[in-house]
Amino acid sequence: MGHLLVVESWVGSMSRLLPRAIREGGHEFTFVTRDLHHYLRGADAADGPHPLLAARNVLTADTNDPAALLPHLERLHAVLGFDGVVSSCDYYLPVVARTAERLGLPGPAAGAVEAACRKDMTRRTLAAAGVPGPRFAVCADPAEAAAAAREIGYPLVVKPVDLCAGMLVREVRDERELELACRALAEFPVNARGQDRTPAVLLEELLTGPEVSVESVSWAGTAHVVGVTDKSVGGAPAFVETGHMFPAGSPDGGERAAADTAVAALTALGLDQVVCHTEIKLTPDGPRVVEVNPRPAGNRITELVRHVTGVDLAAACVDVALGRTPDLSARDTGVRSAAIAFLLPGATGTLAGIDGADRVREQPEVLELTLAAPGRAVRAATSNNEYLGHVMTADTRGGGARATAERLLAELRPSYEHPPAAEATAGLPAAGTVAVPA
Repeated sequence: MGHLLVVESWVGSMSRLLPRAIREGGHEFTFVTRDLHHYLRGADAADGPHPLLAARNVLTADTNDPAALLPHLERLHAVLGFDGVVSSCDYYLPVVARTAERLGLPGPAAGAVEAACRKDMTRRTLAAAGVPGPRFAVCADPAEAAAAAREIGYPLVVKPVDLCAGMLVREVRDERELELACRALAEFPVNARGQDRTPAVLLEELLTGPEVSVESVSWAGTAHVVGVTDKSVGGAPAFVETGHMFPAGSPDGGERAAADTAVAALTALGLDQVVCHTEIKLTPDGPRVVEVNPRPAGNRITELVRHVTGVDLAAACVDVALGRTPDLSARDTGVRSAAIAFLLPGATGTLAGIDGADRVREQPEVLELTLAAPGRAVRAATSNNEYLGHVMTADTRGGGARATAERLLAELRPSYEHPPAAEATAGLPAAGTVAVPA
């Protein structure tokens, strides 16, 4: 039995998948957070017992202050004896890697994780190693961004260097839209966890073509590709993930090239002892790296993989954090493809209800149906934080899971209570803020 130190987490599905994997592996965990109420506010009684009830200890510490946190965790380690340290939250992956190094526990190199979690550092590292990606520029202010944009050429993509879930990532078509995008970033100086943001702006060439993600597990110096996932993106000019299917079924068979490119990116960054979710654009000129995430995929992609292959990437994350060899042996589950489609709000107001749920839930292809409860304040989605729910489906014969998920999603009909115009934004988050707990 291993004892894992878990430093913060997302409030979404991984907050349950990771504790489940720890428990099913016969291990236990101590949870450390700076704000326990963050997790209590994000809990839904309909989802069952709160995952933190399974913790051996729940402790508070300032997880945003590494200088104070690391010696504190060192003292806890002397008393509680940790065998590994892990987090599912992007904003704490660097401090987790530094904790592993400080305590002599298994884990990826801290410098590699920091480079992967900072989009500007990722771009520079991959470019220096010759790993294909978009043309890019890292800019300190709007004037520098305008000059770089003229060199790269419109349309292009504006990104924060240190946010997640597609937050404030925008396509811009001219200098006016670029100015607005830079202003939105400047007005968001702190992330959802109270950490100061880096003010740099990343400009990238707009890549065209299908997007996939490569799910991999690295240990003992080798990256093992578990599979490739299709990705659907909408919400222009934002980039909102609207669905996924595993395994990918791109018509030109670009999965092998995508996997090779992802492995090259992990090698260039020096990532090992880690589960990775690497996003790749299959452009007419070949695969290009969008970003590298040194943690298991979100948006229930790990569950799609598990339904098709039997491989549990959350369990693999636990194993590599403990320095153990993960079980990546695929087995015949009877499922040939699995997909998820996300329900996006189409209006600003208060969710009154979602019609069609009962009929969708009774369909034999449905693996999961999760929907927001009435009374939630909503607005049109601008990031992956604003879903109203999802439907997950399986196909036991072939690659039809996505078509089924999208067809059933279309049968779900949200209705809204619209406030008077003067109150239309009252109680709703300002542009660029998180609409649900992260």
